[in-house]
Amino acid sequence: MSPALLTRRSFLARTGTGLVLAGTTSALLPARPAWAAPAKVGEPAPGFTVNATTGSPVSLASYKGKIVVLEWTNHDCPYVRKHYETGNMQGLQRDATGQGVVWLTVISSSEGTQGYVTPPQADELTTSRKAAPTAVLLDTKGVAGKLYGATNTPHMYVVDKAGTLVYAGAIDDRPTSRRADVQGANNYVRAALEAVTAGQPVKTPVTRAYGCTVKYS
Repeated sequence: MSPALLTRRSFLARTGTGLVLAGTTSALLPARPAWAAPAKVGEPAPGFTVNATTGSPVSLASYKGKIVVLEWTNHDCPYVRKHYETGNMQGLQRDATGQGVVWLTVISSSEGTQGYVTPPQADELTTSRKAAPTAVLLDTKGVAGKLYGATNTPHMYVVDKAGTLVYAGAIDDRPTSRRADVQGANNYVRAALEAVTAGQPVKTPVTRAYGCTVKYS
């Protein structure tokens, strides 16, 4: 490689063009977007601040020292409806919050897409379905969703008291929209919460989420 080309590459790296020089023989690589490397189990859960339906900002960092569940949802998705129409999701929410767990339901549907709701509509859904989250967050720009790599609804995450992501994936092992499949399913989220509460490692920390795709803008 000519000295002139090396000088040119070094100049680009110094001038902040989004290109980096990785050794004298490597190609120049474009900078990756911030959400290109989603959250990983076993690592600190990415921090975020998203407005709740009340209009108040909710920060994940404010719950340090508590177990947190993140539930990505879309009320029109048949896979989500399966868990709400059977009371499965609400029962899990009540059991968790009754033990001091923080439950954040996150809606990342952008305006004009399936699952998008206004704050009053989201609150009405919480009331009519007798849901029991700590708060419902309206992530219409998809900031939190992309940080976590949320791809489906429902997509579930569990964060331990130290702020480490300890579970990511499906709610259970029955990837269907059939209500009858709730009975007898292995609920991964319940198992993860039981393990974390007992101070034990999560036996199945990563699974493949199933459901409707998250409707990002």
